[in-house]
Amino acid sequence: MAKPVIAIVGRPNVGKSMLFNRLIGRKQSIVEDTPGVTRDRIYAEGEWRGRVFQLIDTGGIEPKTDDQILKFMRAQAMIAIDAADVIIFITDVRTGVTAADQDVAALLKRSKKPVVLCVNKLDAPGEPPAEFYEFYNLGMGDPVGVSAIHGNNTGDLLDACYEHFPPEEEGEEEEEGLIRVALIGKPNAGKSSLLNRIAGEERVIVSDVPGTTRDSVDQRVENKHGKYMLVDTAGIRKKARVDEDIEKISVLRAIMAVERADVCLILIDAAQGVTEQDTKIAGYAHENGKAAIIVVNKWDLIEKETNTQKEFELKIREGLAYMQYAPVIFLSALTGQRVDQLFPLINAVAQNNAMRITTGTLNTILAEATLRVQPPADKGRRLKIYYMTQVGVKPPTFVCFCNDARLFHFSYLRYLENRIREVFALTGTPIRMIIRQKGEE
Repeated sequence: MAKPVIAIVGRPNVGKSMLFNRLIGRKQSIVEDTPGVTRDRIYAEGEWRGRVFQLIDTGGIEPKTDDQILKFMRAQAMIAIDAADVIIFITDVRTGVTAADQDVAALLKRSKKPVVLCVNKLDAPGEPPAEFYEFYNLGMGDPVGVSAIHGNNTGDLLDACYEHFPPEEEGEEEEEGLIRVALIGKPNAGKSSLLNRIAGEERVIVSDVPGTTRDSVDQRVENKHGKYMLVDTAGIRKKARVDEDIEKISVLRAIMAVERADVCLILIDAAQGVTEQDTKIAGYAHENGKAAIIVVNKWDLIEKETNTQKEFELKIREGLAYMQYAPVIFLSALTGQRVDQLFPLINAVAQNNAMRITTGTLNTILAEATLRVQPPADKGRRLKIYYMTQVGVKPPTFVCFCNDARLFHFSYLRYLENRIREVFALTGTPIRMIIRQKGEE
């Protein structure tokens, strides 16, 4: 089931980032007493009453502004609002209700999302000051007074949010056999073109389903290969001030799409090759254990005499060194070249990402591997691997039980991973390897 999403919104300099850090229990957002320090959304996971949730910190909302950076921050906050299950609307007791607070309240009411009104900076113990009760005038229900800097009453705030979490038993029901596919990549890599090509030429049934991100629509496609939900992350490109801002938006959109996907299509612009932005986006898919395919788009524009697929793929492998397992396909969304080859590949990597291997088979592989290459030793003490078992899928996750975890060198762990891949291929999926010392839970 998808994790509940809480978005923290409010005008600048009311303590959003301080509250964010307090709720997740670590300093992840930059906290500085200057309006506008948090210019993009920041994501983190937290846990309350046994439920893991995703928390989004946003830049301050200035509803009426001509400043380009503030407009960008407002657009980011709106993305967070649309993605959220519940919104924390944070205000400042020291300044009282401002005109900007009233504008933000009106904007949140129009969103139709559950809102918990938070009045920050009640740092003194005891009864709240008279100014606290002024916030009832915003018409957002009972405010929760907190001190983000000291942590006072943040539990009450999370309790109020918890009441609006989607029930665990009523999570989104996944249709049997449906594969969620996220098209991720930097702006202008061809995500929308590829989506339109697939939906326009391959479809049997296509229905538009509102996605979790603003200006984004999921498309259901059914064809001879199977049933798919394509998650478009093309999203916002308008009014971005500089390329840096465009990068922030596209990376954040990709993060949300990856969370929901089974398979990630990482689109690379053939004319540009792998950029730093591509490595960030692809890295998020890798870290989340998603099946992945590297899609080199616009291959029709490349002069084939000077750029062969083999040479280009070598450059991709260098740029995305941590994703050697991901297959590479060269296509053109514009002409349709090789687009029909995508679906069998999607099916294969999705199947590998969900593969289960029996403990008996794993230990046969382990025995052969340790005979071929002896486990490492240090100061006369040799690593003994007792057995290996699979404990999870998406991605396939294996636990190795041994006599001394300190002897289990990274290179030997990688060797065992490669042996598993040799036997089962597992193309398109990362593998997680966990070491457990005998006696550990």
